[in-house]
Amino acid sequence: MHEIERNFKFLLVEIERQIEGTIAVLEHRDEKAIAKIEARDDYIDNLKSVIENACFATLHGETRPSAPEVARIRAFHIIGSNLERVGDHAVNVVRQTRHYDDPECVKRYAYKPFFQEIQNALAWMPKAVLERDMATALKICRCELHLDRLYKQEFDRIRDELRSGFGTGDLLTTLFIFRYLERMGDALLNVGEAAIFGITGDKFKIRQFTALSDILAESGHENPLSDLEFESIWGTRSGCRIGRVLERGGEDDCHKEVIFKDGDSAKLRQEAANFARWEALMPGLAPRLEAFREGKKTSSMLIELLPGQTIQDLALSSDLDLLGRALAAQCRTARTLWEKTLTATPVAAGCVKQLRARLPEILTVHPGFRLKRRAIGSFVLPSLDALLDAAEAVETNLAAPYSVLIHGDYNTNNILYDQTEDRIHYIDLHRSTDTDLVQDVSVYMVSNFRLPVFDKARRRVLTAVILDFYRFAAAFAASKNDTTFDIRLALGLGRSLITSTRFELSERFSKLMFHRGIFLLERVIGHTGDPATFRLPLAALCY
Repeated sequence: MHEIERNFKFLLVEIERQIEGTIAVLEHRDEKAIAKIEARDDYIDNLKSVIENACFATLHGETRPSAPEVARIRAFHIIGSNLERVGDHAVNVVRQTRHYDDPECVKRYAYKPFFQEIQNALAWMPKAVLERDMATALKICRCELHLDRLYKQEFDRIRDELRSGFGTGDLLTTLFIFRYLERMGDALLNVGEAAIFGITGDKFKIRQFTALSDILAESGHENPLSDLEFESIWGTRSGCRIGRVLERGGEDDCHKEVIFKDGDSAKLRQEAANFARWEALMPGLAPRLEAFREGKKTSSMLIELLPGQTIQDLALSSDLDLLGRALAAQCRTARTLWEKTLTATPVAAGCVKQLRARLPEILTVHPGFRLKRRAIGSFVLPSLDALLDAAEAVETNLAAPYSVLIHGDYNTNNILYDQTEDRIHYIDLHRSTDTDLVQDVSVYMVSNFRLPVFDKARRRVLTAVILDFYRFAAAFAASKNDTTFDIRLALGLGRSLITSTRFELSERFSKLMFHRGIFLLERVIGHTGDPATFRLPLAALCY
């Protein structure tokens, strides 16, 4: 680590010299000074490479670095690359001066505030990076915003002056210079965020970090962020930033954990509204909303961290007794929820419509899934589009006789079992709504099937989980005289199997899911007579 820090200092000194030289060239264009800046660029590239090699050597050395050390090493790698980028932009700025007809043109514009911001950021780096000072790292990040504002002012002025038609060449050259200075701000932002990564051990965008800081302050968390632990929860496909925040206690050494979620405002606003309904309906089933901070495009929230293990983790563990208790609790919870929210109003699930909406994503990952019309002798196999048209025509006449409140994203990793209390908790509820229960049932069954686990013992457990929940849901439907449950579920399963392929890159497994989904749709289309006589081919869900 000492070698990395030493070369970082050398690199920083060289970048500061490049910036000073660039200012001098703008004050008085000198070809020798430009050539000197260009020549120094090779040395900067070499220093960046030395830091990069030292980072990789430390990561793969004989002594295995700790997690915080790995974060610092990765941060230095990012910082080195972005400082080199600042140096490249300095070279580009001085090269632009060669295009001036009137070298004094640039002096009519406010370029000095740009350099003041850049020099401030460079001066703050030792404290932010080497002393790991969070406040200073944030100051570096905010330089990018200041440079953006300065660029906007000069851009607007030059744009207006270009309309006159006079001195357009020099005006464009000046605009390019300001553009390179603005791009230095982007590199400085990356440096600041990397410094935060080196301190916290987790990657944050400055917006996300500010959102976390603000919402913690608003909710009464008084500890500074340096006293908090943040652990990202990866594996989510929601598009939201989700992490676990641990607040270390004081004298009594107590700890408080919450979930921080940051993402699209509309999605989080809906989830926050849903929490209130779930709490009123079945207290404790959903997490408690501790704080919500709304923005125009993105919002953030703090959510109670619920105890327990996910059904997915339990299904993949070897504790079958615990899994059995969890599944029993899950069925009890689902039955209570469905009974409480059942409304005798026909509702259409719209599974085929949902499948069509996901089709572009599926075909981007698996272009070979766009089936074309084929014929074997007189036997015709329809195209994918024709198959979906036919399935949609069948679904039009298959409204569920009642609606219930569904989870909306009933994957096994969104269902927690607390063995201490023998109860279930639901998380990630932004899609919950009143609709056909086959939405949740099909998503749950396929979330077990699509797990890329292929040893026979574990697959047998997953198959048992799938079949047990099917039997439970089918029995509930039968008790409500729901005679078309199986055929609607087949459409839901077909949809979920096919849409799940966009998350699976294994050609063999993705093809298996796709073709089983197609098989279920074909069975629905090919069924003649009363839909109530349709029987779900459960073998399609057994691997």
